[in-house]
Amino acid sequence: MKLCSPAAERNKLPIFEVLKPILPANARVLEVASGSGQHAAFLCSQRPDVSWQPTDIDQDAFDSIRAFQLDCPTTMKEPVKWSVTDVRPPSLEGPYDVVVNINMIHIAPWAACLSLLRQASQALVPEGKLFLYGPFVLKDRETAPSNLEFDRSLRERNPLWGLRDLDEVIAEAKARGLIFQSRVDMPANNISVIFEKVMQPT
Repeated sequence: MKLCSPAAERNKLPIFEVLKPILPANARVLEVASGSGQHAAFLCSQRPDVSWQPTDIDQDAFDSIRAFQLDCPTTMKEPVKWSVTDVRPPSLEGPYDVVVNINMIHIAPWAACLSLLRQASQALVPEGKLFLYGPFVLKDRETAPSNLEFDRSLRERNPLWGLRDLDEVIAEAKARGLIFQSRVDMPANNISVIFEKVMQPT
């Protein structure tokens, strides 16, 4: 059964507008933690040349992704049940032109963010892009009260969760061969962040 996230409905077009210029023709895309599958289905409807590989570990999300995948079988591949902290299965070996991760790293332990950066670096082609979306703590801007409250509620649910400092994410990405390219302000105090793979990870 298809799930419907109101947030995904609101942000799918703004996210597509940021992704559009970094998706080459016939791009191969790996989405880590696809959630309901709404982003994958919408982006595939806008770019029928793209091959989009969704993944998730949650069973309800996985079933929803599969339901959306039936609407665009030529562009959206069969989902793979996978956690970014696990070994990447052969079906996800890549290489990929773009790795996409939306609204995950603040609702997962920091170790999951580090694993995402490592997995993305290994999966991407040279000059491939990693796209992150979500709320971040920024050194050059006061954190919005709504984001502070969100961070507090996340840490109450799980002390390993919480908004991530973008400078720390950028530093860890660089150590894994992913260089920060740009950030884009998004609705509801979110940020899109783009990295480029510039060297083979060690």
